Amino acid sequence: MLIRRDEALSYHSEGRPGKIALQVTKPCSTQRDLSLAYTPGVAEPCREIHKNEDEAFKYTARGNLVAVVSNGTAVLGLGRIGALASKPVMEGKGVLFKRFADIDVFDLEVGSEDPDDTIRFCELLEPTVGGINLEDIAAPDCFYIEETLLERLNIPVFHDDQHGTAIISGAGLVNALEVAEKDISEVRIVVSGAGASGIACAEHYIALGAQRENIFMIDSKGVIHSERDNLNPYKARFAHKTKFRKLADALKDADVFIGLSQPGVITGDDIKTMAEDPIVFAMANPDPEILPEEAHAARKDVIMATGRSDYPNQVNNVLGFPFIFRGALDVRAKSTNQEMKMAATHALAALAKEPVPEAVARAYGVDKLGFGRDYLIPKPIDYRVLLYEAPAVARAAMESGVARVEIDLEEYRNQLEGRLGRAREVTRNIVVKAQNAPRLQRILFPEATDDRILHAARSCLEERIAMPILVGDPKRIARAVEEGQIDLDLDQVEIVDPLDHPRRDVYIDRFFQKRQRKGITRGEAAERLEKPIYYAAMMLHMGDADGLIAGEEMHYPEALRPCLETVGVLPGSEHIAGLYMMVFEKDVMFFADTTVNITPDAETLAETAILAARFAQRLSIDPRVAMISFSNFGSARHPESNKVARAVEIVKERCSDLVIDGEMQADTAVVPDILKKRYPFSTLQSAANILVFPDLNAANAAYKLMARIGGASAIGPILLGMPKPVHILQRGSDVLDIINLTAIAVVDALERQAEESPLLAKA
Repeated sequence: MLIRRDEALSYHSEGRPGKIALQVTKPCSTQRDLSLAYTPGVAEPCREIHKNEDEAFKYTARGNLVAVVSNGTAVLGLGRIGALASKPVMEGKGVLFKRFADIDVFDLEVGSEDPDDTIRFCELLEPTVGGINLEDIAAPDCFYIEETLLERLNIPVFHDDQHGTAIISGAGLVNALEVAEKDISEVRIVVSGAGASGIACAEHYIALGAQRENIFMIDSKGVIHSERDNLNPYKARFAHKTKFRKLADALKDADVFIGLSQPGVITGDDIKTMAEDPIVFAMANPDPEILPEEAHAARKDVIMATGRSDYPNQVNNVLGFPFIFRGALDVRAKSTNQEMKMAATHALAALAKEPVPEAVARAYGVDKLGFGRDYLIPKPIDYRVLLYEAPAVARAAMESGVARVEIDLEEYRNQLEGRLGRAREVTRNIVVKAQNAPRLQRILFPEATDDRILHAARSCLEERIAMPILVGDPKRIARAVEEGQIDLDLDQVEIVDPLDHPRRDVYIDRFFQKRQRKGITRGEAAERLEKPIYYAAMMLHMGDADGLIAGEEMHYPEALRPCLETVGVLPGSEHIAGLYMMVFEKDVMFFADTTVNITPDAETLAETAILAARFAQRLSIDPRVAMISFSNFGSARHPESNKVARAVEIVKERCSDLVIDGEMQADTAVVPDILKKRYPFSTLQSAANILVFPDLNAANAAYKLMARIGGASAIGPILLGMPKPVHILQRGSDVLDIINLTAIAVVDALERQAEESPLLAKA
């Protein structure tokens, strides 16, 4: 990726200089707020902390605050540029902490190259922060500084340049050896580069099972061997009695090359001398020790990784430090230890073997990613890294005795989902509700040869969200699983063949009865039920399943029509409607009707409002409904605004306890001050969470604008008004969308099976 100099300078200088800023987290708008924030109110938490130092984690930001500390002696590829010049890098580190793990950072640049000054600085800093991330400090001082601080401080200390690369490359190495079918205890490893990263990587690989005598390290003077007298204590650990003197000597018949040095130190000819299925991790940045093109040209069997994002298998430290600190901070760890580092490595290695969300694959310009030679390490933008790595680190801290508090790891995982954003918190709550069902709900998937559907079915089964029923030709389904390399055991799911199913004749007769006065003959009924979407809909109608998800490969009307012809609409209702759950940073709202009724009349709008309110209740959300118009309570008389006002009257007649009002403009609906000051008579005195729009144009435009430029996550579309859960996907939905909609269908089914809500029973 080409970054121009002027572009980089503009990025850092435009607007507010730099990349990070403080954020106030408590109300500070009134004199009382300020008195609580500072004197006299601040005295109370001070007294509590004076009595018990651990109370600082409760009353201050210390428990979510990390100091990124550098003396500027080994900054990225820039070298010894000094503390002040290193500040943009340290600010960037703060951005990564916040972006990937929601950790706040003070970047602190120490104006001294004396390692004892850095040690003393960090010691004095201990009361301020929950952890210290050492950064860009040259070897061997970095070893001395970290080792000393780990002995003296009671907070986590982590030198990312050492352990970050070691942890991430260790995960990649474990998986590469599995692909190559080699034993780590038997392979010969050559490490080019004997600085902080090289030595830390080698030590980490030994902890993973490599033999020290099988690791050969090369510095600027050649192979480190026992006859050299110019070695510091850290290099001396890898000084073997050997005839090797040059890198090329050590590479002959070697299994693994680890590059942490400089570009061009090995060639394709060197790789040709390595053992079968050579593993080459060329991690010098920005230019690796050998480019993947040259390595693959030399050996078709090479397994390759670099530090760059434009090649497969990027060893990126952002996969490590944010999540290690997240887990350490959340158990109030007194240190970071080998157990925590190993837990991080094994968590990353395990995650690489899981199916990859399509959104992640698409971000890297590919259709799919899967474990193998070109995918050994998770991608940095994969949100699941937080959910795998932080709990693993927290568990290791608790089990190794360095945690101050014990936490419930399952509940902790749910909390981490919340840190990923309100959208993930909301969907996680829905998923948990589905998982806690007394029995797995049976959800039909009539597009069972689609890769996305099959991946979603696998996840729903493994995570105990639902029991998938795949409807279609069993041979085609099996072939799709095999060709897509989808790890779905078809013996664990139900497959229904519309052409060979025990209840086929019963379904045909029932469908014929429903549609015989709509011009359908029995032969035509049988023909329609050959289609998986029709057959699945009849299964749902006949009570042989609990919900249906369709639309991945069909246009919306194509998927909806068969469901209407079979399942129909709710008794006593005449209409269905579409809904999107819009999840903002702090709020959840529902927009209707976004997909079905183009120009609804007052009766249709009223039904839509009732259906939307009922659905919100099923998710344990108290509905507050606003009927949207261009008019506020009769301010602009027009047939369209009169229609909305009449819809409000209809809803109040049918559901007198439902909080609803209108007609009103959109800002009136969502800004409580407008309602209270201008319209104190309104029954809606707090912001609405359900907006019912006057027509499809308005609703569709509103939800798409909010999703694209309003910062909202749109979950749906959710179909309202059918007697059983039927939800129609947008074409091309990704796996996560399908899983979320399946979980919603499950919760929908569970609530329908339970007693109707008293509030809306009258409807």
